[in-house]
Amino acid sequence: MNNIVAIVGRPNVGKSTFFNRLIKRREAIVDSVSGVTRDRNYGKSEWNGKEFSVIDTGGYIKGSDDIFEGEIRRQVELAIDEADAIIFVVDVEEGITPMDAEVAKLLRKVTKPILLAVNKVDNAMREKDAVEFYNLGLGEYYTIASISGSGTGELLDKLVEVLPELPEVTEEEEALPRFCVVGRPNAGKSSFINALIGEDRFVVTDIAGTTRDSIDTRYNRFGFEFNLVDTAGIRRKAKVKEDLEFYSVMRSVRAIEHSDVCILLIDATRGFEGQDQSIFWLAEKNRKGVIILVNKWDLVEKDTMSTRDYENKIREELQPFTDVPIIFTSALTKQRLLKALEGTVKVYENRKQRIPTSKFNDYMLKLIEAYPPPALKGKYVKIKYCMQLPTPTPQFVFFANLPQYVKEPYKRFLENKIRENWDFSGVPIDIYIREK
Repeated sequence: MNNIVAIVGRPNVGKSTFFNRLIKRREAIVDSVSGVTRDRNYGKSEWNGKEFSVIDTGGYIKGSDDIFEGEIRRQVELAIDEADAIIFVVDVEEGITPMDAEVAKLLRKVTKPILLAVNKVDNAMREKDAVEFYNLGLGEYYTIASISGSGTGELLDKLVEVLPELPEVTEEEEALPRFCVVGRPNAGKSSFINALIGEDRFVVTDIAGTTRDSIDTRYNRFGFEFNLVDTAGIRRKAKVKEDLEFYSVMRSVRAIEHSDVCILLIDATRGFEGQDQSIFWLAEKNRKGVIILVNKWDLVEKDTMSTRDYENKIREELQPFTDVPIIFTSALTKQRLLKALEGTVKVYENRKQRIPTSKFNDYMLKLIEAYPPPALKGKYVKIKYCMQLPTPTPQFVFFANLPQYVKEPYKRFLENKIRENWDFSGVPIDIYIREK
């Protein structure tokens, strides 16, 4: 689990540029969350050996730039609630605007680390102009130029210094699978959790409060022992409207990062919507196991083909990662509850699966010999050895004479053949081609 850093501020101050610079500092997989809202950005960054998650809250204002009410205010309030630290970006070219003053007014009320970043400071004259931002009442500021990277080092030094230390996971906790239930509001998460753990729990509340960290709670149900990641991601604030998709994603970040398997609950009466897709790809990018539960199936009018058609529609949206268990349940009637838990445990076991190198080579090298990578520019690629890497998630490396000529379609072919022979259902797989 990582600390969460939210980048807030009014539109057009350079938040997204700054976000891109942060995540490019790390060479590992860093992506925007896939979904219908293209401007929502989530990624990971690392500085001085400390990793943290970054969320860019930009691009959501629906009204004109001079109207503060609405989306931008709710995003700042949510960032205050959920993030461990907040970077407030302002624009030195325009100085303090009424919207900046409103954001600062909200931020002055909280005790969390607030770092004021004055952007577009790329010369000495603008360094002098930045003094104006002391008037926001947030104390020290940092001058940066997000396009060139100037000043970002000092800002990040301070950021990793003020980020809170995360609790260490004990060996006993590490040994048990960690499951989290995620999904958009009103998908039936609280009902499912209550049915799963066998007790009523006020998981869904309308009470606004301070940030609630992810907490592992041990349960033993139906013969399975597991840690349930009980998080703020499955609670609801009265102030936040259900249609605010950003809310669901941000609340899910902490839960997903602290889990082994994500149980994605979707509402059968509404289908696999944008919020569901965003949360699914968030789990996939974090290389977590995923199982999809179609809840409220008892409320859907069905015929003999309903289940198959519904499942096919979901898998179309999941392409290319379609090897995911989909179970139709009802938390209200407890329909297929045991099957859902069994499926979740199986995904956890798939994620931990290790294939002996000799067995892996015997199968894959024969397959590669029969179906070699296509020649490119008259060059023939030869793969002579492969193995599974000793990593927490399934990763496979293939050693070739010309790795640069092995393209994505062939990697996808290798992944599909691995899935055909070994059960990695619900688990993302990484394929690497390296020079022998």
